[in-house]
Amino acid sequence: MIKAILTDIEGTTSSINYVKEVMFGYSKNRLKDYLQKHWEEEYIKNIIKSLSQKLEKNIDLETAVLVFKDFIEKDVKDTLLKELQGHIWEEGFKSGELKGHIYEDAYIKLKELKEKGYKIFVYSSGSIKAQKLFFGHSVYGDTTKLFDGFFDTTVGPKKDKNSYIRIASATKIEPKAFLFLSDVKEEINASKEADMNAILISRDKPCEEKDCIRDFTEINL
Repeated sequence: MIKAILTDIEGTTSSINYVKEVMFGYSKNRLKDYLQKHWEEEYIKNIIKSLSQKLEKNIDLETAVLVFKDFIEKDVKDTLLKELQGHIWEEGFKSGELKGHIYEDAYIKLKELKEKGYKIFVYSSGSIKAQKLFFGHSVYGDTTKLFDGFFDTTVGPKKDKNSYIRIASATKIEPKAFLFLSDVKEEINASKEADMNAILISRDKPCEEKDCIRDFTEINL
């Protein structure tokens, strides 16, 4: 019996284009000014120190900007980039320049499932900080109350079954009581290998396999 929902964000609850074009564009455009402004603050020093260790060379401001811009352009799932983007997006969400996009069908269904007593968790490559900002400053206002927990790639890669086993362990809910929702087939397969139930969300393409739906209105528990 399903007791918990685990959902991705991009392409699932929210538009890929919004995240990649609006949010990524925002962080890329403000990258240099943000680093320059906060360069001497401890959390930025720690990010730069970790980047220097990772690349095995001393990183100055100009190099950091070039490296992180390159990561953004290539959509590299780098933990340091995600942490930095979270700080940059925080300014954007709090100023009102950014508002997290959520599909209406996703918002309505998640609200319905929450009211029925299901536990709802998020698992995304974006940092937990960024996830909370995104849902806390959404087009529907603060929607963080819909969720019982947030997970990012610090638990492991999204295409690795062990990541889903760790999430189940952390929530103290057995894997087979989860329903995982994602628009990425490899993530669906990995969650199934961990003994979770899973459904592929295919918003822009016809469903060509068994466990696939077009949007959240088709979820029937």
